[in-house]
Amino acid sequence: MTKLAFIGAGSTIFMKNIVGDMLHFDALKDATIALMDIDETRLAESEAVAKKMIATMGTGATVETTTDQRRALDGADFVVTAFQIGGYDPCTITDFDLPKRYGLRQTIADTLGVGGIMRGLRTVPHLWRVAEDMAALCPDALLMQYVNPMAINTWALAERYPQIKQVGLCHSVQNTVQELAHDLDMDQADFRYKVAGVNHVAFFLKLEDARGNSLYPRLSDGYRAGRLPKPPLLMPRCPNTLRYEVMEHLGYFCTESSEHLAEYVPWFIKEGRDDLIDQFGIPLDEYPKRCVEQQAAWKEQAKALQSASEIAVPKSHEFAAEIMNAITTDTAYVAYGNLPNTGQIPQLPLGAAVETPCLVDAGGVQPSVVTDIPPQLVALMRSQINVQELTVRALIDQNPDHITHAAMMDPHTAAELDLRQIRALIDDLRAAHGHWLPDWAQLRQAA
Repeated sequence: MTKLAFIGAGSTIFMKNIVGDMLHFDALKDATIALMDIDETRLAESEAVAKKMIATMGTGATVETTTDQRRALDGADFVVTAFQIGGYDPCTITDFDLPKRYGLRQTIADTLGVGGIMRGLRTVPHLWRVAEDMAALCPDALLMQYVNPMAINTWALAERYPQIKQVGLCHSVQNTVQELAHDLDMDQADFRYKVAGVNHVAFFLKLEDARGNSLYPRLSDGYRAGRLPKPPLLMPRCPNTLRYEVMEHLGYFCTESSEHLAEYVPWFIKEGRDDLIDQFGIPLDEYPKRCVEQQAAWKEQAKALQSASEIAVPKSHEFAAEIMNAITTDTAYVAYGNLPNTGQIPQLPLGAAVETPCLVDAGGVQPSVVTDIPPQLVALMRSQINVQELTVRALIDQNPDHITHAAMMDPHTAAELDLRQIRALIDDLRAAHGHWLPDWAQLRQAA
């Protein structure tokens, strides 16, 4: 019988997607699902939702709950991580408010930039604890890692615990196909595509319809004529214009949303250029707004889910359950996965976390080789890898100087701040985050 350990199961909506997906597969519908979270209230809410989904689907799956990570991991076949160390309050608030004092504005702050760096410093040490417990309690399990900053986390996990089977999973590819289908009035099933790069800065190297015709002329013509993008499907206040603009200049469409991409590059959020903010509809401080809205909405959702006699269980487009089924049944499946670069993208540095199509079967998650990324895209990806590598080196070597070096190499931060401002900002962030950071990274300022 398959056992899934879900670490961070208080993320109820995300847990609902992954566990609900499992119940659609014969090989997984009788699984043991161990839900673990440190928040007992949220854990109880997730337990109630999971049990109602099982009752609705009429499967034999069982649910266990615990606040003990080791207990959840004991004997697991698969592990999902979905947590945010430090949460919205205080850590996300700090990651936005302090940089703003220096004139550095952000949109999401969970992948690159000073926000992504600090989140990586908070997150990786706990992922290492998960990996250490897995090595002792479920050494053959596959870790499916959904936590941002994805690339930093995947890279650092592989550096410290190379024996642990892991893959970083994201939904940016699926979300982008959904948005493009919306823009082009197409069925998602009619898309044919190949994507590769680094998480959140991967590109559609091939983008065709079912007859093999490139969709790029339609996208470009629609953008130039002002017909595209349409009002967005997934995030109504976040127009997708910026991704189309990048496509016009680099020739390819990026996998991550415009609000994310805006802060990965030096071209759009610039001092004295509010015209760019307006032109491309860049939603500054978007992630804190989402956090507040989601917290408020969740209270009503929780009441509705708990009072419902049954819960609908539609299948999501997440990869986790598909991967579990493919491995359990030895059925071939292709997923986009983030893995250490062992040569699957020879144009990028070895060891960096890269995203490519992966074949999944009983042999595990096996990346395909992609050798045809255009040089302008490789150059952009390297600018991201510079920041990721220095953050990983800071963590592995316990070298606080590399935290500052990582921020100095960040494209957006470097476009806005000088070297002394960057150093001062990182010092302030290290001091403000305090115990949320590992001991070596904390900066204890004199009283």
